[in-house]
Amino acid sequence: MKASVYIATSLDGFIARENGELDWLPGSDGQSDPDGEDYGYHEFMDSVDALVMGRNTFELVLSFGEWPYGSKRVIVLSSKPLPIPSHLPPTVESTSCSPSDLVQKLSDEGLKHLYIDGGKTIQSFLNAGLIQELIITKVPVLIGSGISLFGPLDKDKKLQHIETLTYENGFVQSRYELVE
Repeated sequence: MKASVYIATSLDGFIARENGELDWLPGSDGQSDPDGEDYGYHEFMDSVDALVMGRNTFELVLSFGEWPYGSKRVIVLSSKPLPIPSHLPPTVESTSCSPSDLVQKLSDEGLKHLYIDGGKTIQSFLNAGLIQELIITKVPVLIGSGISLFGPLDKDKKLQHIETLTYENGFVQSRYELVE
């Protein structure tokens, strides 16, 4: 099973402000990019079978208003029971299993590619050795402090650079594969 991360960070490596706000991130207000650029997001989403996110990310996405994932399967990892709002598609579910158990379960169901999202969830999948690809878009803004994409790791994670794309607005998107 392939598990990929597709995420934006500030230039200083934060995925959100300390309070979880994304006001520094263009498009976080629900408005699309004025140039119509999606930075490969739709192509990436078309390649994944399901999205796995943590509870905090799920609650943040719910605050955006319209559910952005359509009928794509979304699995929310939460250590506590999590009621799924009735207005969401039936493809949204929650579980409290470990990343390894979840990957095994989804692989047994025939899924081939997962999108892993949310700081703590990404970190737990990295520590479990379950991430194969990182697509990180650096936004040209310094926010000074916030929630870091990467936290403590049980060991070094070696990466191989695959490609870097630059955009007219200053975004720099790099794709890496993990080398084990």
